[in-house]
Amino acid sequence: MPVGLEAWITQIPPITRGWLALAVLTTLAVQSQMVTPLQLYFNPRSAFVSVQPWRMATTFFYFGSLSLDFVFHMFFFMRYSRMLEESSFANKRADYFWLLLQSAVMLLALSPLVNIPFLSASLAFVPIYVWSRRHPDTPISLFGIINITAPYLPIALVAFSWVLNGTWSAVVGDLAGCVVGHVVWFLRDVWAREMVGGRSVLTDPPRAL
Repeated sequence: MPVGLEAWITQIPPITRGWLALAVLTTLAVQSQMVTPLQLYFNPRSAFVSVQPWRMATTFFYFGSLSLDFVFHMFFFMRYSRMLEESSFANKRADYFWLLLQSAVMLLALSPLVNIPFLSASLAFVPIYVWSRRHPDTPISLFGIINITAPYLPIALVAFSWVLNGTWSAVVGDLAGCVVGHVVWFLRDVWAREMVGGRSVLTDPPRAL
């Protein structure tokens, strides 16, 4: 592996790096026909009745076939997951993993209601949303064309994804990620501070983590 690429990979925080690696390996496995998307998507009946529990994990690692939409989601997920892990969750790996785990459970519960078989893009929007709410005054330039502040970033990305795919049904997963992202942000940054008065089981990871 080239030294520059190896150095770049090692600079990515561990949780984001692990998620990125699993996503890339899953995509390569599908592209090389080692597995099919039908073996990876989440369906409660398949996961629980047919006893295929791995679907509860693989649904978060498959971002679709290699395409512009794949590059779009992977780029923004890695960028803002990394920034969130390096800022709010610096030296707090368990806390960040706990946030993602809570978000994943919410998305699994939400999936049958809105018919989202693959939840990778949805989960990828959670760190984007949380980062945007924790850095409300940060200016952002999207593609060097549009200048916005951080809180408007998730809305802008959903709109861009809609333009990219042409239908609102293609961005239902992104919207679900924004909803879950708002819930976890509210529980940690608003509820825990103003209603509970401090950290709680919702913000502190279990001791095992």
